Amino acid sequence: MAKICEYKLLSPDSTGDGRDLIADKNPEEGLRRIQGLLAEWLRMENVVVLTGAGCSVGAKGPLMTGHGNNSLERLVLNAVEQCDLSRRAKAIIKWKKKNGFGAGNFEEWLSFLFNANRLLEGDQTPIQSVSWKRTKANGTEITLSKNDEKKLQGYIEKAIFCECALELDRKELTEKAKNSSGHIPFLAKLIARDANLGRTHLFTLNYDTLFEQAMEELGIQYFDGFSGKTSARFDPAVYGLDIYYPGDVAEGRVRRFDKFLQFYKLHGSLHWFMKNGAYRAQHKDLSFAKGYRACDDSAKAKKLKSDEYKDIGSFGILPTSQKFTQTLDMPYAHLFRLFHARLNQPQTFLLVMGYGFGDEHVTRIIETALTNPSLVMLVVEPDPHSKIVERIARYQNLGQRAFVLTERVKKDAKCTYKMATFADFAQNVMPDVKWLEDFKRLRKFEEQIRKSQEE
Repeated sequence: MAKICEYKLLSPDSTGDGRDLIADKNPEEGLRRIQGLLAEWLRMENVVVLTGAGCSVGAKGPLMTGHGNNSLERLVLNAVEQCDLSRRAKAIIKWKKKNGFGAGNFEEWLSFLFNANRLLEGDQTPIQSVSWKRTKANGTEITLSKNDEKKLQGYIEKAIFCECALELDRKELTEKAKNSSGHIPFLAKLIARDANLGRTHLFTLNYDTLFEQAMEELGIQYFDGFSGKTSARFDPAVYGLDIYYPGDVAEGRVRRFDKFLQFYKLHGSLHWFMKNGAYRAQHKDLSFAKGYRACDDSAKAKKLKSDEYKDIGSFGILPTSQKFTQTLDMPYAHLFRLFHARLNQPQTFLLVMGYGFGDEHVTRIIETALTNPSLVMLVVEPDPHSKIVERIARYQNLGQRAFVLTERVKKDAKCTYKMATFADFAQNVMPDVKWLEDFKRLRKFEEQIRKSQEE
């Protein structure tokens, strides 16, 4: 029996019903079909990429929800519960762990917690404490003071920071990597677009700095909304700039710098901090967090209480249901306005990966953009039974412009979560580029010289 392509590329046909464009293709033909369409879409004038938490899984990043041990909710609350909190604050965590722990409502619970903290902030607040109901077996209420709330929120913020402070395996450029996170090959192939076309616009909802680390390794220049070096300050005007080679003479013809893109962090970043009322950015060494993630819950709690972690504070829009309100503040208002503007440009290709369509304020912008008659959207989703696939099927009724790349799962079989992931898409689906292999050989040669000099 002939093999069928392991991917499915779902698209509406002329009747509006979804169909698989590579249903009858063998693996080679199916992959060529996908790559052919992808190459065509990447030649569109305006390319926009949106990435979410799923793109960090290859670097051992946590997902927001889920029943597995890698959900952010479990990792954070199991550690924070071991910290030096009051009996009342720990009762709040215990209640959460007995009510929908890992069921996908971590954002809702955090919203209640952080809203209660805001009610207690400031010297002028008339509220002294907040009562939490049904936190004991007998149904009595627990009252949290201002200090209780502040301490609990502080530990949660530190724990989220440490779980998201991921680092790339830089050996990808000098050795054959067994499990690439996907960031290096993805960016290398993405910026291989024709430099005469519009610049690529990469938007991410993640706090981690994996994309920044990959761009640094590959020598890719980017503007991220901040200007300056030692303590960069947010300045949205930089998104209107570009990088060119100077002309041969004073009035010679200039050329665009090839390895460049525009980068936007819609929910903030680990390296952002507030100073004198303004957002600033400064990358720091994140190696300490690797040791944190390797610890058990008790050891994690000791680290969160230590002086080494005392300077970790708020770093962006935390995962609460109030995210939309926070996007109305600087600098997020500018970033979301630019996201909306990019999606409404003519000849737009939107590539979505690792995003579960769970952030209403982001999804609403995408749904509005689908009225743009020249927009084409490809969603990469490993699970063919995901609600995301059902959602995109509804979008397809707006026109033949919404596509889903997913795994082809045989009847009665389970999804492997190895196909149509971010890492798989970057390494195996996107067409190869010669300069990346040349670049790897150069870096490997440099590494050999360095080692010989040390010896």
